[in-house]
Amino acid sequence: MAALSAWFWNERFWLPHNVTWADLAQQAPGVEYPKAGHLFAALPLALGIFAVRMLFERFVASACARSLHIHPDVARRAPPNTVLEKVFTSITKSPEPRHLDGLSKQLDWEVRKVQRWFRQRRNQDKPSVHAKFCESMWRLTFYLCIFTYGFQFLWQTPWMWDTRHCWYGYPYQVMTPGLYRYYVAELAFYWSLMFSQFTDIRRKDFLAMLVHHLATVGLISFSYANNMAAKLANYAKYQRLCDLLFIVFSVVFFITRLVIYPLWVLNSTMFESWVIVGPFPSWWLFNVLLLVLQVLHVIWSYLIARIAIKAVLRGKVCSDVRSDVESSSEDESPREENGANGHCAARSRPQNHGDCSHHA
Repeated sequence: MAALSAWFWNERFWLPHNVTWADLAQQAPGVEYPKAGHLFAALPLALGIFAVRMLFERFVASACARSLHIHPDVARRAPPNTVLEKVFTSITKSPEPRHLDGLSKQLDWEVRKVQRWFRQRRNQDKPSVHAKFCESMWRLTFYLCIFTYGFQFLWQTPWMWDTRHCWYGYPYQVMTPGLYRYYVAELAFYWSLMFSQFTDIRRKDFLAMLVHHLATVGLISFSYANNMAAKLANYAKYQRLCDLLFIVFSVVFFITRLVIYPLWVLNSTMFESWVIVGPFPSWWLFNVLLLVLQVLHVIWSYLIARIAIKAVLRGKVCSDVRSDVESSSEDESPREENGANGHCAARSRPQNHGDCSHHA
C-alpha cells in the first residue's frame, strides 16, 4: 500500500516543478493549506444531502405539487400477456411492423391493439409528472442556495475580478473556512448525484450526465488539493410562465457556458496559468477535464437550441428532447393523451404537460 500511495501522490505529477509535499507541510502559525484528507468530509455529507433530499421531496416538494393539483399518477399498466411480455423482455421493446403483424396473427389481435400494448408497457414504469416536479424542485432549491452562498463569498475575493490571482503564489494558497465550506458542499452534492444517478428519472443523456458528474467530482477534488424553475412551471401547467423562464434559462445557459466559461475560466486555466505557473503533468489532466465539460456544454446547448426552434415554430415550449416518455396510441382521443407524452400538442390542447428543458 505504501508503494501504491507513493506512486499515486507522486510530487512530479501533482505539483509544479521545485515544489514538494514537504514544502506545503511547512505552514506558518494560523495558516492552513488545502490537504487531500480534508475532502473525506464530503462523503458522509453526501449521504446527509441525499437523506435531506428524500425528506424534502416527500414532505415539502410533494406538498407544493399537490397544492398545484399535481398528484401522483396511477400508471396505466399493460394487461398481462405472456407472449408479448416475453417479446418485450427478451427480444425488443419496439417491434418492427413485420413483427407486429406476426404477433397480431398469433394472438388474434388487431395490430393497433398490439402497438398499444407495447406503448403502455414501455410507459408504465416511466416517472409521473409529480415525481419529476419533486426532483426538479429539490435541484432548484439546492442550486439557488449554493449559488447565493457562492456568489456572496466570491464577491469578496480578488480572483472574482482578476482570474490571474488564482495562480499568483500557486500552490501556496491559504484555505479559508468560507472557501472550504463551499468546496465541500459542492463536492458532497455531486457525490450525492453519483449515488442517485441510477435511481433518478433516467433520461437519454444519462451517460453524458454520468461523465459530467465524474468530471466535476474530479475537478473539485483536484483543484482543492475546483432551469429547474421552468420545469416546475411547466409541470404545473403555467405555460406562459414556463415559456418566459425557458427564455431566461436559455440566455443564461448560452452566456455562461459558451461565453463566460471558455473566455474566462478556460482562458485562465489554460493560458494565464501557463504564463504564471507553467505546465506540469496534472495541469494537463485538469484542463482535459475542463474541456470535457465544455464539450458537454456544446451538446446541451444544441439540445436547448432544438427546443427553442420548436418553440418558435409551434408557439410554445415543447418537451425535453431527452425524455423517454412516449405518446399515447394513435387511436386514443385527445382527452386521453397525458401531458408526459414527450410531444408538443397544438395550442388548442392545453392539457399537454411536456417536460421543459433544463441544465445548469
